[in-house]
Amino acid sequence: MSKRTIVAMPGDGIGKVVLDETIKVLNAAGFEADYVEGDIGWEFWRSEGNPLPQRTIDLLAKHKIALFGAITSKPKDEAFEELAPELKEKGLVYSSPIVGLRQHFGLDICARPTKSYNGNPLNFIRRGADGGIEEPNVDAVIFRQNTEGLYGGVEWTDPEKQVYDAFMTHPKFKQNFGNVPKDEVSISTRIFSKNATERILRAAFEHAKEYNYPSVTLCEKPNVIRETSGMMYKMALKMQAADYPNIDLWNTNIDAQMMWLTKNPENYGVIVAGNMFGDIISDGFAGLIGGLGFACSAQMSSEGIAVFEPTHGSAPKYADFETSIVNPIAMVESACMMLDYIDEKEISAKIRKAVADVISEGKVRTYDMMKMTGRPDVIEKGAASTVEMADAIIAKL
Repeated sequence: MSKRTIVAMPGDGIGKVVLDETIKVLNAAGFEADYVEGDIGWEFWRSEGNPLPQRTIDLLAKHKIALFGAITSKPKDEAFEELAPELKEKGLVYSSPIVGLRQHFGLDICARPTKSYNGNPLNFIRRGADGGIEEPNVDAVIFRQNTEGLYGGVEWTDPEKQVYDAFMTHPKFKQNFGNVPKDEVSISTRIFSKNATERILRAAFEHAKEYNYPSVTLCEKPNVIRETSGMMYKMALKMQAADYPNIDLWNTNIDAQMMWLTKNPENYGVIVAGNMFGDIISDGFAGLIGGLGFACSAQMSSEGIAVFEPTHGSAPKYADFETSIVNPIAMVESACMMLDYIDEKEISAKIRKAVADVISEGKVRTYDMMKMTGRPDVIEKGAASTVEMADAIIAKL
């Protein structure tokens, strides 16, 4: 059997080092693949005016599976200033390449597992009724609709007249904003479609069914955002009654859910939400298991294309350190999600056990696990480097 080809997209900042070390872990675990590098990120925006070149889109279309490191995004004006001089007269506007990938390939299902490791000093703890310390076991998977909602990119500043006039036909817009000059109005839309909403709900229920979670929690705001959140809740009720009667459907508002996050996180298993609320709640749960150094994700389309990435950013302040100090576990866990997706579950289980063994043993810890501020001198103070953490995982393999 020929090796599988994986598109490796390091991106910006710390993306390259965490991706390189993760590939070393994959190799050590016995996963055989060829890796082709895909160009993506800030340097290609600056030099080409396109952070997502067509050649990278073509690579992913051909090979289907990608590991992605991290991306840098900056405000519109700052992005323009960093363009090469010869590109500044071409009317180019920066947009996030990872959002571009999601929309181009329809990567509408985003899964973000958050599972606590025994022995992780960053795990959430709370005080019990008897005054003692409790460490609840967190095991939640957030399913985030990945292409629509507030991140859909349908927005205007000083909207065109036809757009403004259309909004003026809505009585609430006319009442609340009718006296605001058009050039002082900015509008961002929140659009949900039934097809995409059905897909993310179905993915959440199917995951709960496959892995024996007793409930699915819909985390939206239907009491206020009645049309979009309301539609999603109605569809979830209908789907649960028809196809998943043995799985409970819980309905929570995003604001209340964030309050309950540190009250009883062990009660939640599968959570499903629209784009922004899914982004928020997944970062909240990541905080309970140690932060973004442990937060992995998968983004999948109906056409079999999937991108796996840690949810941390490019962390440019760490990218130029002589010795990389960042925690690579989120990237390693993202690679494990890739292995599960392509049915290499024995290898992913082996890697996860190695990670768990390193964490529970406690001899090798990156600066975040030692609760240090991220500075170059953390290595001198006993923190493991990115390479040392990867090597410790490989040693356990």
